[in-house]
Amino acid sequence: MTEVSSLTGRLLVATPALADPNFDRTVVLLLDHDDEGSLGVVLNRPTPVTVGDILAPWAALAGEPGVVFQGGPVSLDAALGIAVIPGDEGPLGWRRVHGAIGLVDLEAPPELLGPAIGALRIFAGYAGWGPGQLETELRDGAWYVVESEPGDVSAPRPDTLWRQVLRRQRGELAMVATYPDDPSLN
Repeated sequence: MTEVSSLTGRLLVATPALADPNFDRTVVLLLDHDDEGSLGVVLNRPTPVTVGDILAPWAALAGEPGVVFQGGPVSLDAALGIAVIPGDEGPLGWRRVHGAIGLVDLEAPPELLGPAIGALRIFAGYAGWGPGQLETELRDGAWYVVESEPGDVSAPRPDTLWRQVLRRQRGELAMVATYPDDPSLN
């Protein structure tokens, strides 16, 4: 078995060459990555469903736009909470993933976490890869791997996140942000 260098906490940014419509121009935050596979959530796919419609107790803590995001094509009937909590220690009901970013136990009372939360997003479903599958996609050029920033989780304009993340990179990768939505119209 080969050792996998963990990408947990980093972003996968879909390349223009990625043909899967589930991931067209997506930004995925990796929540777990090891030799058993990978799991993440798509940060820039808001749905029209409000957090209050499905998780009313958490609605007041959810950041703008206050909707549920489609975290990926897997288990769309399951919800994941991702919160940014500044500081060294997080409250009960929150597990650090990377830096200030962590998973929220949505079964916990929101009052436990409310005072500590800097930003909260709710995701329906997730993106998952089996052992070695993500590494194959990386070798095939489907994804750029870049550092995440806490603000990525709560970007107020998720529709522009793909371009924003690429623009802050150095060199040629920043130029990809100018890639047209439909290159055939160029």
